[in-house]
Amino acid sequence: MELISFFNEVKEAAIAFSGGVDSSFLLYAAKRFECNARAYFVKTQFQPEFELDEAVKFAESLDMPLTVLSYDILAHEEIARNSPERCYYCKSAIMKLIFDAAARDGFSTVLDGTNASDEALDRPGMKAIHELGVRSPLRECGLTKKEIRALLKAAKLSVWNKPAYSCLATRVPFGTSLSETLLSNVEDAENALFDLGFSDFRARVCSDGTALLQFTGDQLSDALDMEERIVSDISPYFRIVRIDRTAREKRP
Repeated sequence: MELISFFNEVKEAAIAFSGGVDSSFLLYAAKRFECNARAYFVKTQFQPEFELDEAVKFAESLDMPLTVLSYDILAHEEIARNSPERCYYCKSAIMKLIFDAAARDGFSTVLDGTNASDEALDRPGMKAIHELGVRSPLRECGLTKKEIRALLKAAKLSVWNKPAYSCLATRVPFGTSLSETLLSNVEDAENALFDLGFSDFRARVCSDGTALLQFTGDQLSDALDMEERIVSDISPYFRIVRIDRTAREKRP
């Protein structure tokens, strides 16, 4: 199936919108193929503020309606305790919130940006999407991440080369409880790296509370050259700061 055929079938829908590459392309496609759609962004302690800002700007650039839903995700004990099933409970809670808001707005169908590169239904978050009946047009139409970036580039949308950015909770090892303070410290540490000019990295929390900074290969050498400055800027948020000398893999 091609996207135009999908949107000939689905003429109105709510779109779970994170501001990332995939959901941005889905919103653009809905606009292009004249789907009566509204985007829904759920702001929790897991999303940094810049993600919300960029999502709002992108929706505005397309002149697509956007609803921002604020949600205390840490109120769920099974999420706050950070078990390996955290993503399942989190995705379930967020999608149910979107379904409820969409129903109030008159939408019965919810779409998300899962693509054909995200086929594994045994992943906790994917399992939740499947159970709730969320439709994933990009996956249904066989579009991979690489193809989506190429299509965004052809459409001259700057989000085409936005680095992959997973939620803040992924920086914390399973079994380490999640708190608003800890997540805020991770966000502040990563904002400090953005301010220093870096764009593709992770500030991971080790089990002993150390911050381990991971950079992709093209930025690691710069980070090592600036190590003293980086440690100084991040030390207000973590007592011990280390740079991983092994380059992290660059996500597609």
